[in-house]
Amino acid sequence: MAVHQQASTGEFVDDGVKQATAANSADKPVVHVKVYSPFQTYFEEPAYSVSATNETGPFDILPHHHNFITLLNACELTINSPGGEKRIRISGGVMHVKEDSVIVFLDV
Repeated sequence: MAVHQQASTGEFVDDGVKQATAANSADKPVVHVKVYSPFQTYFEEPAYSVSATNETGPFDILPHHHNFITLLNACELTINSPGGEKRIRISGGVMHVKEDSVIVFLDV
């Protein structure tokens, strides 16, 4: 129930209307992220965002991002996921974003 203070009297009054609760992390949109090389998978989980650097500078990928492909520069790939933040130091790679899926192929 929503409680507010009356401006005229200063009294706290319950208006009987339920307030919307804050969305929990399970309700946040995610993208599926896979980071791998020919011989190892470094990360394969849902994530809230992916940050990296390409030739034009740093950028972020969020859920519902448009289709996108880029060559990655040497950087620290940062993945913000429900399990916490994961950082992967890379020397370069290829990133492909399509339909809430982010694939990063390293060692190319």
